Amino acid sequence: MMSRRSVLRITGAATVAAGLGTAAVAAASSATAAPAFAHPGMLHTQADFDRMAAKVKAGTGLWKQGYAKLAANPRGLSTWKANPLATVIRGADGDNVTTLAFDIHAAYQNALRWKVTGDTAHADAARDILNAWSAKLTTLDGSADRFIAAGIHGYQFANAAEIMRGYAGFDLARFKKMMLNIFYPMSSSFLAKHNGAYDTNYWSSWDLLSVACVLAVGILCDDQAKVDEAVTYFKTGKGLGSIKNAIPYLHPGGLGQRVEVGRDQGHALLSVGLLGTICEMAWNQGIDLYGYDDNRVLKGVEYAAKWNLGHDVPFTAWTWNYGAPGVWSGSQTLTKASESGRGGVRPIWESLYNHYVNRRGLDAPYVSAIAATVRPEGGGGDYGTGGGLDHLGFGTLAFTRAKAIVSATTPVPSVSTSETATSTDTGAATATATLTADASGGTQPQGGRGDDLAATGTGGITAVAATGVLAIAGGFIALRRRGTRGSS
Repeated sequence: MMSRRSVLRITGAATVAAGLGTAAVAAASSATAAPAFAHPGMLHTQADFDRMAAKVKAGTGLWKQGYAKLAANPRGLSTWKANPLATVIRGADGDNVTTLAFDIHAAYQNALRWKVTGDTAHADAARDILNAWSAKLTTLDGSADRFIAAGIHGYQFANAAEIMRGYAGFDLARFKKMMLNIFYPMSSSFLAKHNGAYDTNYWSSWDLLSVACVLAVGILCDDQAKVDEAVTYFKTGKGLGSIKNAIPYLHPGGLGQRVEVGRDQGHALLSVGLLGTICEMAWNQGIDLYGYDDNRVLKGVEYAAKWNLGHDVPFTAWTWNYGAPGVWSGSQTLTKASESGRGGVRPIWESLYNHYVNRRGLDAPYVSAIAATVRPEGGGGDYGTGGGLDHLGFGTLAFTRAKAIVSATTPVPSVSTSETATSTDTGAATATATLTADASGGTQPQGGRGDDLAATGTGGITAVAATGVLAIAGGFIALRRRGTRGSS
């Protein structure tokens, strides 16, 4: 079957032929050789916005509940004013990254409210936030956490801008320049060099947030090379975020062992959310990462959901190798799923549930069950200022869809249907565990440049002084640098 991009190219050529004749067709064929990008085409398409607007206007079930969560969030008020900074710091003295995070969430929430309601006061607010930051921001700095800031806030910023593309007064060209000069280079460099550490030194969430940023910037800027960079790393990258390293073992029952489930659940769920984000953005550009390698992502998120619902999961011992070349190295073998942060709540499940169950018609019993416990999903700030800012959220509003099976070989943007989902139309099993808010989990300081190159960690690892490991609060470990400085 032809891909959506192939159909777009053929349709475009036929249109030109009808209007301009044979000579013009030859020229157009050359001009349209590169794949076309769909816009809006990151987490949401125009079909998604049409569906949301129609369902909310009709007061329908889950969409109504999802929009109520959005409308109740203070960051979605049209009166929100940006507080742009020239330098944003994460993980070091002067840490001010929350200022950036809240403004990004305000831009996204206002943009979403505009698309659903048509109220241009929200569009104006989103536009003004994005313009204010692109006019002032010059630097992301801090410990290695600066790479976290680049990845998470890069993909989130790009998604807000994608919604506002074409709106009167929005300086998209300047915004693209900011993304290309500040966010993309840091995420791309991290994937290539891992801050001077071994490729396996940083956990999967570090790679995944960087992939999300590179992919989002590629889509925003119509840059196929950047999209290819992100997709290639997702499939075959050397670090722990490439899909076969992130989910190294497959178990019976459709379960794929997630690396970070053995670490702690805050970071495991962060990675689950990032997988959904990456796969949905790729899907809306005609790339099926959800289904890659026999639905490996589904197996991994089912595993994480099952454990966080309170069920036992099989676990194959896995050895984590960390350190930096020419500096020092160490390893730790994880032998069971971690209890740390188990049952945490994050707004990450609706996109996965609606893709696998409603869009693709597959079984996902544990994802279905855990999605039902969080529904309706809120967004930035509803789950605290740690892990609660890692995801844009509001998935019940944005991703809920009636079941309409789509071929795995032809990813296409979601389409509006006349079918109606209701608050009881979840298809989910009853959850067996009480979930607790993950207000402080977030992405803990895991590394840095200079003298703190490789501060990484798992919950519950015992430090060994002889190998240069210093125990600190919360079970994390700081790996002391020896020798020359690393580069990012």
